[in-house]
Amino acid sequence: MSIDEQQAPPPWMQRQDWKAEKPWQWEEDGYTVTRSSAWSAPGCHEGCGVLLYTRDGVLEKVEGDPEDPFSRGKLCPRCLTLPSTIYHPDRIKYPMKRVGARGEGKWEQITWDEAFDTCEREMRKIAEKWGPESIHFQRGTGRDIYWHAGRLAWAYGSPNEYGALSGISCYIPRLAAQIMTIGGQTIADFAQFFADRYDNPDWKCPETIMLWGCNPTISNPDFFLGHWITDAMKMGSKLVTIDPRVTWMAAKSDIHLQLRPGTDGALAMGMLNYIIQENLHDSEFIDNWTFGFEQLAEACVPYTLDRVAEITGVPKEKIAAAARLYAESKPASVVWGLALDMQKAGVAAANAVNALWVVTGNLDVPGGNIYTQFPGGVTQNMMGAWGHTDILTEQQQNKRLGIDKYPMYRFGLVFSSPDEALLSAETGQPYPMKGLWIQTTNPMVCMFQDTKRWYNAVKDLEFIAAVDIFMTPTIEALADIVMPATTFPEKKSFRGTYYFLSTINDPVTRVGEVRSDAEIDMELGRRFNSEAWPWENEEQILDEILAPAGLSYQELRENGPVYPQYVYKKYEKGLLRPDGQPGFMTQTGRVELYSTLFEQFGLPPLPYYEEPAKSPVSTPELMEEYPLILMSGVRSPAFFHSEHRQIPYLRQIHPDPCVEVHPDYAKEHGITDGDWVWIENDKDRIRQRAKLNPGLLPTCALGQHGWWFPEKKDAELFGMWDVNINRLLEACAVSQFGFGSDIKCTVCKIYKVQEGEM
Repeated sequence: MSIDEQQAPPPWMQRQDWKAEKPWQWEEDGYTVTRSSAWSAPGCHEGCGVLLYTRDGVLEKVEGDPEDPFSRGKLCPRCLTLPSTIYHPDRIKYPMKRVGARGEGKWEQITWDEAFDTCEREMRKIAEKWGPESIHFQRGTGRDIYWHAGRLAWAYGSPNEYGALSGISCYIPRLAAQIMTIGGQTIADFAQFFADRYDNPDWKCPETIMLWGCNPTISNPDFFLGHWITDAMKMGSKLVTIDPRVTWMAAKSDIHLQLRPGTDGALAMGMLNYIIQENLHDSEFIDNWTFGFEQLAEACVPYTLDRVAEITGVPKEKIAAAARLYAESKPASVVWGLALDMQKAGVAAANAVNALWVVTGNLDVPGGNIYTQFPGGVTQNMMGAWGHTDILTEQQQNKRLGIDKYPMYRFGLVFSSPDEALLSAETGQPYPMKGLWIQTTNPMVCMFQDTKRWYNAVKDLEFIAAVDIFMTPTIEALADIVMPATTFPEKKSFRGTYYFLSTINDPVTRVGEVRSDAEIDMELGRRFNSEAWPWENEEQILDEILAPAGLSYQELRENGPVYPQYVYKKYEKGLLRPDGQPGFMTQTGRVELYSTLFEQFGLPPLPYYEEPAKSPVSTPELMEEYPLILMSGVRSPAFFHSEHRQIPYLRQIHPDPCVEVHPDYAKEHGITDGDWVWIENDKDRIRQRAKLNPGLLPTCALGQHGWWFPEKKDAELFGMWDVNINRLLEACAVSQFGFGSDIKCTVCKIYKVQEGEM
């Protein structure tokens, strides 16, 4: 049944009347041109529209799709170099098994049958001896891996499926704050919900954009393209940037607040206090639609401009000017990023920032911060809940690590706590970790905070299997079996963002014997629970997931991208609550500036500020030895996390890992631009190249994550130990919420590598 034959969905889920002029595939100048979406692998959060140019199944070039409403023909260098990834000589093309000790790099090609037989045999042995919960399933960031990686784990019987980032410090702290207070997730409105974009008559360009803790022209976070901000600036938007660096965006801003890393919560509380004290808040919206405003106002009183200036290092006049500009702009939006998640008090900081668009009435209005979810009702299927309760027994669900310690893990989130997983591996409590399934992730390089601690905890596990497109340090260090995955032009899948649905198409002939992640998971999953995998092929799975939207994969391919109809101020129309009543999806039916759910969980119901664990205030004696505040995780347009290091053109753009330092600090310590330097703190030390940045706060350093050297085949784990910044970070040091970790606000010192130390 097609979407047009379905019973009409709610108004905001009705399809927009839009269709691309060209079909999903056509012939042009000797090429077969296929419209698709760039998703995974190799990875990215965006899923930009691409045109794949093939001859006889061989990909020759990639271009941006000018008809794609999301990306509108723009494309980054990672997509442009996609043929170099697909046909790279180092790509894994066949299943392999380890024939030497872990870490020796000795592998032997095997058949798929042997790979699956080995996985089944070893995983059954662990389940029989220790219980299926003793194998953990680790996967990468949120792309099309979610819907089948989780199902494989649950079909096996394990409740432990997660990304191994401490505190799940990537969007989850912000998401938790929003779900608990406003009953859903929001994103800044840049007309991305409309196929006709800026021409849509319902949309309004924000008068002011507050860019908080991200650099979107480089990182493009959370299905968001940074050039949308520059588009809005051309249409008259003012810009406030909150960042310790002078980025390109900061240099173009009307106001730049250059705060000390990790003090975002204090800044947000100070802004709230100023807005309330100056009567700049939206009293009508607050009176009609919020709960707990008086308590919030009282909690903000201690955060005077003087105190916040002292905490953050930002002049109080600038704080007041930014708060006033934002509050008086109608509409205004906040674009926020990982800097809020990657601090221990990330949930509390996000809660305070979230309250800014609530008290100013910029919630779910054109040009403000508006509600979103995956279109057509496929949310649960995409985000991993699909198959959880109907496959995993209640007894096994209750063994999920983290649910006893952190109440938020019992409220909708089906992942395990990575920090509790590490403790389980180390202590054997409440039960031991005995195996790992690693898929679309390179945790040794990218996700393991306190890398050596994680490595020592898992290096002797009974069985480890991995799925990827290249040999990574993680595979070399840990895996017993490795299975080769397809790239996205070699598989059928779909892209489900907040805005629309579109297909990932497969015009490229597969290299070697690679299989898609879904095919691998389905084949192995059937061996453990055939009833959980009743489909005959990948396309049938896609049809199942897309069914709530009234679409099959083929129909979506012919008609996509499919945009639902978007409606603003859904709270007035009863579109946020299942009972159809006006209001919000909270216990009070209002936006809860004082969270009743947090209170019931025994967690702080109001936003608050907490100093980072290591800082000039928390540990002044430590700062005497390590005087710089270290921010890790700076993004590069050439890479996505630890991927793409094999691609020559991208390595020309970015050949080595770099740490940014202020020229004054560099001069004092005899460091020149491009020198190899040691980054050291009280945990460990690593090497990166110095990059002098006069726009950085003199008290800060900015290091890069995800680095290894695929070309160093003879070095231990491709040289990753020397440059892995996660070695300097703490694991298992999360907040009472279970989310957030001080990844972007720890301490260090930097000094030059001497001759003979390389």
